[in-house]
Amino acid sequence: MGKWDLPGGRLEFGEQPETALHREIEEETGLSNLQLVIRSAESNVLEWVHEGEPEELHHIGILYDVYLTSASQPYEIKREPDGEDSLGAQWFTLEEVGALSLTPFAAYMIRNSGVLGSSGNSFQ
Repeated sequence: MGKWDLPGGRLEFGEQPETALHREIEEETGLSNLQLVIRSAESNVLEWVHEGEPEELHHIGILYDVYLTSASQPYEIKREPDGEDSLGAQWFTLEEVGALSLTPFAAYMIRNSGVLGSSGNSFQ
């Protein structure tokens, strides 16, 4: 809680990853009609606290480059909570990302994605 994360979520039974990502992005940001290009996939074991107890979580993440498909589509995103698991969304420049308090998985994925270039080497 209190950390920035990447848009995403769980797959529903039988759901394709791209379908889930479209659904999750629309729920969490309000954006739709996006083009997705897979960048990487990672499998990590993370520690987290569930119902007050530390647990290990096997997290599989697929990182996509996401593009708006229409120049006329607004860049406005939902900044308010979605009532589920998002406290709102916000745009950041690549320069701003390095100063954010991120979830461990988001930090790992961004650092290893290559999107920050050589500046990502000092990213926390």
